[in-house]
Amino acid sequence: MLVLTRKSQESVVVGRPSGVKDMFKVTVLQIKAGHVRLGFEADKDCLIHRWEVWEQIRTREPTAFPAAVTRTR
Repeated sequence: MLVLTRKSQESVVVGRPSGVKDMFKVTVLQIKAGHVRLGFEADKDCLIHRWEVWEQIRTREPTAFPAAVTRTR
């Protein structure tokens, strides 16, 4: 596991520098009262879920999961 420290409005990018097609960007939007708000930027076909939602989807629909295109807050 890679652990990074970021301040508010700083970002982390995952992907190859040769293009933005497979780029995944996470930005710290706010740090307040022990809570961190994160912003995610990725291709529209990239699934983004909270961990517990992802686990529920995988358990309920293991074959349909890769084809689903939804965003969860």
